[in-house]
Amino acid sequence: MTDTIRYECTGHIARLTLNNPAQHNALGQEQLSAIQSALVAVQGDEQVRVLIITGEGDKTFCAGASLQQLGSGSLSGDAFQETTDLIAELSIPTICAISGNVYGGGAELALSCDFRVGIAGSKLRVPAAAIGLCYPVSGVNRFVERLGVSAAKRMLLAAEEMPAQTLLEIGFLDYLVQPAALKDTVDRLAASIAALAPLSVRAMKKIIQQSAAGTLDRAFAQGLAAECMESQDLQEGFRARQEKREPRFQGR
Repeated sequence: MTDTIRYECTGHIARLTLNNPAQHNALGQEQLSAIQSALVAVQGDEQVRVLIITGEGDKTFCAGASLQQLGSGSLSGDAFQETTDLIAELSIPTICAISGNVYGGGAELALSCDFRVGIAGSKLRVPAAAIGLCYPVSGVNRFVERLGVSAAKRMLLAAEEMPAQTLLEIGFLDYLVQPAALKDTVDRLAASIAALAPLSVRAMKKIIQQSAAGTLDRAFAQGLAAECMESQDLQEGFRARQEKREPRFQGR
């Protein structure tokens, strides 16, 4: 894996770090391939219950796909979309720790995660229309699906630069904190989610995803709910309540 992408796992929490601050954590083919490899590892590791995605440096979280490589033809928009699709389709919850400003496809990368924690003083802009690009179709769909038509128009059609407070108000951010509190806030959120029943969390994430996309398969969703009802984790949850202790879920 390239040193511009770091992947590490501690206990039930994995962390993927964009580590190229000199280039505003822009993502070229090498970085996208490394991210995809890490995501495959995450999906194949039953011990991982939460993935944190963040960026090194305090100036820019991510500037999206490398404009230099896009312009030269050495990178296609499809490669970036494949990566964001893999993030969005992960069965476990994902948290984006937005460590600085967000530009271009960095916004979609963040939107591919389930939770977004941003910092005061940061800003976001998707300048596709200012460059002459039409943002990729599946990406436009993700903006609309996650934020709604009005916010998507502001970001894409008007290429509006939005401060962190506006991002919180339109639902792009779930949490807004001071820069010094970002890591602790994200770590606490990840630990809290990792302590929950994995089968329940994964089942409800899948059902929410299908509902948001308008593709809810009720029979499939009922099957997921039934698996949770029959799980050892449910019995552990009941016992923990009776014994007034924290549950120890095993994902079974």
